[in-house]
Amino acid sequence: MTNIPDPSRFGHIREWVFDLDNTLYPHHSNLFSQIDVKMTGYVSELLQLPREEARKIQKELYKEYGTTLNGLISLHGIDPDDFLEKVHDIDYSWLDPDPALGEAIRELPGRKFIFTNGDRPHAERAARQLGILDHFDEIFDIVAAGLVPKPAHSTYDKFTALHRVDTKRAVMFEDLARNLAVPKALGMTTVLIVPRNFEPTFSEIWESDPDQEDDVDYVTDDLTTFLKTIIPAVAG
Repeated sequence: MTNIPDPSRFGHIREWVFDLDNTLYPHHSNLFSQIDVKMTGYVSELLQLPREEARKIQKELYKEYGTTLNGLISLHGIDPDDFLEKVHDIDYSWLDPDPALGEAIRELPGRKFIFTNGDRPHAERAARQLGILDHFDEIFDIVAAGLVPKPAHSTYDKFTALHRVDTKRAVMFEDLARNLAVPKALGMTTVLIVPRNFEPTFSEIWESDPDQEDDVDYVTDDLTTFLKTIIPAVAG
């Protein structure tokens, strides 16, 4: 399922911004499920609750505060470094190296960024396992964002100011439509990455963004093919 773009509409792009989880690596790798389980365990231990109750609270925090971490800091004053270290203590071998994606990213002209609500060590480990880390100029993580997650406007402002991103010549790839609203308002081209063979009923309810459809320019379930389609126009 790829909303094939007119490659010429990407000819001006020189700033390539990629989310990490379920974007640079595919949803079907199920890597994030490990993090999700770790977060539930963290909430369970912190609040001394059964896992089922802890998971419900975890998802409520995610929905209200943007990330579970942000909610736990706001309500319980937890140590963010402790949280980030524990929830990202996962098995990255679940990710298969993706040389085709690496080659596509390498051929993109201009600068390439990973912009994630996770932390830098997680992004580095995941990108290294995929074999694409060396193709990126910089990683902007939740720590650089002052622990304020996407979709907060201030976080995009920090990212664009720090790296002097020309938003009119930028594109952002994301798996959550709500995280594309601000980029769209800033003048970026926006691409939503959905699971392979995506059906509208696939996403869990807290991941649904029906009100954000106008913020998405393109939709694809195959990032590599999408990039290869536009490379002739941008690399010429």
